[in-house]
Amino acid sequence: MLDLDNIEQYKENNRIEAKKATGGLPDSLWETYSAFANTLGGVILLGVEEHPDRSLHPVDLPDTAWMLNDFYDIINDPKKVSINILSKDDVTVHETEGKHIIVINVPRADRNNKPVYIGSDPFSGTYRRNGDGDYKCSREEVEALIRESKNYDPVEDTKEYKDVVEAADIAAQTELEQTSLERRDSEDGIYFSWCFSFWNIKKRILREKYNINWKTPAEMSAVSDNEDEL
Repeated sequence: MLDLDNIEQYKENNRIEAKKATGGLPDSLWETYSAFANTLGGVILLGVEEHPDRSLHPVDLPDTAWMLNDFYDIINDPKKVSINILSKDDVTVHETEGKHIIVINVPRADRNNKPVYIGSDPFSGTYRRNGDGDYKCSREEVEALIRESKNYDPVEDTKEYKDVVEAADIAAQTELEQTSLERRDSEDGIYFSWCFSFWNIKKRILREKYNINWKTPAEMSAVSDNEDEL
């Protein structure tokens, strides 16, 4: 949980995004919402700017009530955002240093709701979080997210898996970012192999650290395809 009264101690990272938003809701807000939902979840801070030293500072929002109405109008419109995965408690207004900011806690989307995307087309509106940036998913990655929603290892329904999956996911994401396993397209910066690299690292971490033998969605999809051929 962030200490919002000492917000200057934080920097943007793979789970924190700050947006000044003094002119209204920025379009990039929805890219970050999609990216957090499809990755590990995260916190979006509206009314906060990043200084040259990368520290975060509140700037005050002129009308939080109007901005929240606008926010809910958009996030509840399926033509603009595929799904609203937020609960009432996930969106709050906080006062710090005499200034008002909006705090949006975006949970990681359930596999059945992935991909979370903006607009009407998942192949053009799906994003992933990497480091402190939001990256548009390639068609391959979107197809992988769809596969993840349909093909999963039954071990995921066990208590043993559920007790450690968040830690394993965070460890896998951290390793993926640190070692730059993803391949970046030279023209548009898309990470083509993100999903598959993440799954393989997560599989190893679950096996080596938690003694859980987990099959990736790609492996489960292959099993399903083989069964269909029989």
